[in-house]
Amino acid sequence: MFKNYLKTAVRGLLKNKFSAFINVSGLAVGMAVSMLIGLWIWNEISFDKYFQHYDRISQVMQNQSFNGEVSTGPGNVIPLAAELRRSYGDDFKYVVLSSWNMNSLIAAGEKKLSLQGSYMESGAPEMLSLNMVAGTRKAFNEPASVLLSQSTAKALFGNDDPVGKIVKIDGDLQEKVAGVYEDFPLNTSFKDVAFIAPFFDLKSWVSGNENNWYNSSFQLFVELSDKADRERVSAKIKDIKLNKIDAKTAQLQKPQMFLFPMSKWHLYSDFKNGISVGGRIQYVWMFAIIGVFVLLLACINFMNLSTARSEKRAKEVGIRKAVGSLRSQLVMQFFCESLVVALCGFVLSILLVLFILPFFNQVTEKNIHLPWSNAYFWMMIIGFTLLTGLIAGIYPALYLSSFRPVKVLKGVFKGGRYAATPRKVLVVVQFTVSVILIISTVTVFRQVQFAKSRPIGYTREGLITIIMKTYNYHNSMSAMRNDLLQQGAITDMAESNTPVTENDHFDDSFNWKDKDPQSSIKFNTVGIAGQYGKTIGWQFVNGRDFSPQMATDSSAIVINETAAKYMGFKNPVGEAVKWQNKSYTIIGVIKDMIMESPYSPTKQTVFYLDSSIGGIVNIRLSPNRSTASSLAMIEAVCKKYSPEEPFDYKFADEDYARKFADEERVGKLAGFFAILAIFISCLGLFGMASFVAEQRTKEIGVRKVLGASVLSLWELMSKEFVTLAVIAFLIASPVAYYFMHNWLQNYEYRAPLSWWIFAATGIGSLVITLLTVSYQSIKAALANPVKSLRTE
Repeated sequence: MFKNYLKTAVRGLLKNKFSAFINVSGLAVGMAVSMLIGLWIWNEISFDKYFQHYDRISQVMQNQSFNGEVSTGPGNVIPLAAELRRSYGDDFKYVVLSSWNMNSLIAAGEKKLSLQGSYMESGAPEMLSLNMVAGTRKAFNEPASVLLSQSTAKALFGNDDPVGKIVKIDGDLQEKVAGVYEDFPLNTSFKDVAFIAPFFDLKSWVSGNENNWYNSSFQLFVELSDKADRERVSAKIKDIKLNKIDAKTAQLQKPQMFLFPMSKWHLYSDFKNGISVGGRIQYVWMFAIIGVFVLLLACINFMNLSTARSEKRAKEVGIRKAVGSLRSQLVMQFFCESLVVALCGFVLSILLVLFILPFFNQVTEKNIHLPWSNAYFWMMIIGFTLLTGLIAGIYPALYLSSFRPVKVLKGVFKGGRYAATPRKVLVVVQFTVSVILIISTVTVFRQVQFAKSRPIGYTREGLITIIMKTYNYHNSMSAMRNDLLQQGAITDMAESNTPVTENDHFDDSFNWKDKDPQSSIKFNTVGIAGQYGKTIGWQFVNGRDFSPQMATDSSAIVINETAAKYMGFKNPVGEAVKWQNKSYTIIGVIKDMIMESPYSPTKQTVFYLDSSIGGIVNIRLSPNRSTASSLAMIEAVCKKYSPEEPFDYKFADEDYARKFADEERVGKLAGFFAILAIFISCLGLFGMASFVAEQRTKEIGVRKVLGASVLSLWELMSKEFVTLAVIAFLIASPVAYYFMHNWLQNYEYRAPLSWWIFAATGIGSLVITLLTVSYQSIKAALANPVKSLRTE
């Protein structure tokens, strides 16, 4: 029986090639989209599962009250680690202090690489269950030892055994290679860690902070013991810091520690007032819904075209029933047909996925591939294909098998007045989904452009930054600056402790006249050299810049507009501010500079002179020279004063553009899926228009004989589909508004949800509908009525 069903299905496909093409290609595109989204979602939800003890690893984070709001962050203090080991040792298997990922110069002989690495305590290799390629995890316990990733070891030593050899980090720190570990996969939080060095070898940061409960410049990771409960332990350690700091700070900041599990690092990293409010998980849900609906659109095409051909298949059903076929057997037959179509669609979808994957990986910045050797993948794919076939075939199977053989064989079978209603409903659903995707895509891109057009308070163009790996640049800054100015390569250069596009230094110990003693306000702080303002092109609202002729500027500060507003001064210039028990005078107020998220309000920031800073070199390229020639001169001067450092630089405008990467990526993906959804919908609409034109061939012939024009016939044929498109738009608009309005609430600086987005989408959907159905409408209107009426 199954063989007979299969033969019938194949013959049906070959006989009706046009509808078969629409069904197979539509399902293939829908299945390809769903597969791509499924692979992306799997990559996201499996983030960090590479680590063997994934379910027991946490990061110690803290909530603190600043500016009347609870701020959540991973920054922590060094003595907390010792306190956890001493007072809560039974709850933790490993407690590991860590630096942030640091850009470092790592050298072996003549080979030098600029890489990111972390300084961690000795328990890190076991906690992260490093997959050792050479050496052992325990060897990291030895003094002055370093672990290298496999790619780093290969780049430094080639095929030689690196274990036991010496590498130099940042020009002065010498470490012995204790082992080589397998590179962390891209879908892990440590993917950029190219080496792991001992935490206490980071002397410039650690020294003097061993007992400092106020310097939250470090990270702390823990692995819970086998029987420990995370919630219970988190509650136990909540007030550790609160009990170690002075009463005034404790009252103002109210620090509370808690354990944030590794399973939530990637998808639930957004906090508001101390509570996790989601994060990338919203994109996982969004694309999962898109995947389901795009596949549903393809299934709708199959349903519509199958039921549209119902009158042609009515006699077949009648004869089968007359000779004894049961309804269940007919249902099985139609399900078999839909499964054959789904199988053909699956084969084509695999080819589409292989073709699209390189582009998809480029947009998503992932390395996703089809796991051919994974048995679970094949089980899921087979199940996915069967489910698609069942969903696509369920309505046609039940509908076609319900025909009464007596009426069908007498030739009096008619679909009925409301027979086309389900098909119309399904077309409306298709276009509703497409319209929602279009509105969503436009809204995402408009939000990105809205943030990009925001004034940033300095000049990005022609500004580059160099991250120092050693202190050679700092020690030779004056000579380097003079050389480059004489060559005409730059207009100015200056040091700072943070890039112009970032700021991770802050302090809450500022005091000024009339400050509320019960408030704790966190200010961003930026240490700079005197030429910094001229170099980056900041803009003064009031006061002046730092001047080398003014000796008193060593006790002066420049603040931004937001800081002036917080301080409440009518005229801030000349006012005194106390910071860390030293008195400073405000000499200038600059326009707010966007140094962090372009979607959030600018934070209050203080700029101060610091002659000991090292970290970032800011350089303004000369507009009178080509960028290439200026960079060549800068590189030559950098090599002259620090020959061991590679010349690594970043353009400030490119660095700033990266702040929009996530939203742009979402917009591109949503736009890509919207185009495919529209393609699937138009494919189905084209097929429906073809069958409607075929069914109304004689009616059109009669109308032409009676004098109807081509334009009136085109209007007659198109009116029904235009009506469906309008209904879809009216349904989609409030739904899209609801979801995009809620999405925009995630951004404090956001674009308005303008009416023209909906109007343009509505007009666009009507145009697409008319273009899709017009070919068949005009073709039917131009047909010779003699041919259609010759049988009457």
